[in-house]
Amino acid sequence: MAKTVSILNQKGGVGKTTTAVNLAAAVGAKGKKLLLADIDPQGNSTSGFGINKREIGCSSYELLTGEAKASEAIIHTAFEGVDLIPAKMNLAGAELEIIDRKNRESILKHSLAEVWENYDYIFLDCPPSLGLITLNALTASDTFLVPIQCEYYALEGLSQLMSTARKIKQMYNPYLELEGVLLTMYDGRLNLTQQVVSEIKRFFPKKVYATTIPRNVRLSEAPSFGQPVIYFDKNSKGSLAYMALCDEFLSQQK
Repeated sequence: MAKTVSILNQKGGVGKTTTAVNLAAAVGAKGKKLLLADIDPQGNSTSGFGINKREIGCSSYELLTGEAKASEAIIHTAFEGVDLIPAKMNLAGAELEIIDRKNRESILKHSLAEVWENYDYIFLDCPPSLGLITLNALTASDTFLVPIQCEYYALEGLSQLMSTARKIKQMYNPYLELEGVLLTMYDGRLNLTQQVVSEIKRFFPKKVYATTIPRNVRLSEAPSFGQPVIYFDKNSKGSLAYMALCDEFLSQQK
């Protein structure tokens, strides 16, 4: 049965989708079967794998509203080992449509149960908020991975996210655990970076990945070509960093 990992941070612009796309591609390239569900209304993971949103039939919106099964929404990407449940802009209205549903926090979990046996991992690219879609993601997940930018305000957001995760663990998903904290846009030359890193490691001993993700032009360019960076430029610093993260992630799995 697949291990389900939410990739989330309610603060935008921290490399959340970049991590979802590139870690998924790296895990798939290692021979694992992976499903990435794009549940962010911006649909950037969908674009990152070269999928034209205008040509999408079923999407994560239909999963959350109960109009389609997970198997009907899955797209086989052009990249080794990776399938995708895409997102369209209509997902932005899904929270209002399901707010009065019974067991509304478990809709995604029940939808994904149909395909659990087909994959080694399911990654959920969450929206940059702590709303009902993110609640669904964390209720459906075994663990959650938090990309965090090396800046002061990131620490405030991380505290709020962990508080929300604890409440979800108490109320809906007693098995939910922190997978790890990933430092993104890392520049070891800056004093502020070092201060933030030491503070995060103090709060999360043994949960901060040794691998850090640097600022990298090729990493920024890859989405506009509809490719994960390990296919766009496998020798770039960004590509090497995500391959190293993949190795570290897989080595920690039981």
